[in-house]
Amino acid sequence: MTNFRFAVLGLLVLLACAPAAPASQSPTKVFTGATLIDGTERTPVTNATIVVQNGRVVAAGPARSITIPAGAERIALDGKTVMPGLINTHGHVTDANRDLRVYAAYGTTTIFSLGDEGPEVFAARDMQATPAHARARVFVSGPVLAPRTPDEARAQVAAAVARKVDFIKIRVDDNLGTTQKMPPEVYRAVIDEAHRLGTRVAVHLFYLADAKAVLAAGADFIAHSVRDTDVDADLIATLKARNVCLSPTLMREVSTFVYESTPAFFADSLFMAHANTTWVAMGKDPARQAATRASSSAQRYKVALDVASRNVKRLFDGGVTIAMGTDTGPTGRFQGYFELMELELLVKAGLTPKQALTAATRDAARCMKVERDLGTLEPGRWADFVVLDANPLLDIGNVRRISSVWVAGNAVAR
Repeated sequence: MTNFRFAVLGLLVLLACAPAAPASQSPTKVFTGATLIDGTERTPVTNATIVVQNGRVVAAGPARSITIPAGAERIALDGKTVMPGLINTHGHVTDANRDLRVYAAYGTTTIFSLGDEGPEVFAARDMQATPAHARARVFVSGPVLAPRTPDEARAQVAAAVARKVDFIKIRVDDNLGTTQKMPPEVYRAVIDEAHRLGTRVAVHLFYLADAKAVLAAGADFIAHSVRDTDVDADLIATLKARNVCLSPTLMREVSTFVYESTPAFFADSLFMAHANTTWVAMGKDPARQAATRASSSAQRYKVALDVASRNVKRLFDGGVTIAMGTDTGPTGRFQGYFELMELELLVKAGLTPKQALTAATRDAARCMKVERDLGTLEPGRWADFVVLDANPLLDIGNVRRISSVWVAGNAVAR
């Protein structure tokens, strides 16, 4: 018995002294048989194979050119189409657990939340770089800054940067003449201080004159389209020269007037699968519908949608990079589903399906400086992708025909 005790004790000592075992790696997964739209300029690949290890793409291309590792888990996607997960460059996340799952369920796998996230959303951002991740990724802006003086501007920027925001967000808009617009000396102070501290600035705006002014002040991202008048050659040249992207957020305009009656999309089973039922009830309320019909601002935003749509095509044709965004998150702006409708509106505005998808994948990633990890299905990127039952390059409406969604190679609960 004594010898047995010594043997056990010796074994315990050996185990204690042994080097720690490496963290377990996620199993290799291999997705086979689909048509691959990898987000680059390459022609879609039929009968493609995608190899995923530790949440990232290891290889993606024709099956004949890919060696499948021994012991890999195989997922057959015969007859399906795979494309990169959508990136929303202007959304809003307030409830990390709910919102990030809803976005992902509809194929939006990354959201740049431009304002007013709570601590739990910051925490979600900080924990997402893991092979175990299985919901949408989020990047944060903290509070939408509303300083009244240059000194306040610098103080608020410093406080936001101290929280490690990914962007600073400001509004330069008078809400159709109903509120005071941020003065130029204040937004200049915001932009200057943010740049001094190494952070980029996204600007909400409405008017052409303000777009030109904030660009002259150094704004890094235009978070809405110009909606008061047609864009001109001067704005296009400035956006191109400074390599500043613009997010049209056409569905934001739609949300201001679409509830003057019950929207047709309320009958879509895909929409209802994850829709906020409280918002749906509000959208069906006859009194609210009547108020929307009588709202002068709703009618003005309806006109603004036409201007914004026209400007999307002019900007794109002029060489300005368009980045898909929706401003979803506030009441009535349904997260995830509106992103699919935004793609359809971009095509209606004159972009091809491929151009619209590029604006929501590779170009969105480039605009937000995350292209080393996201936006395409190339080796080294996170394996965030959507599996569709039909090819969206043939009909953009096929983005609604979602078979499954994967984040870091993990199936998203739908």
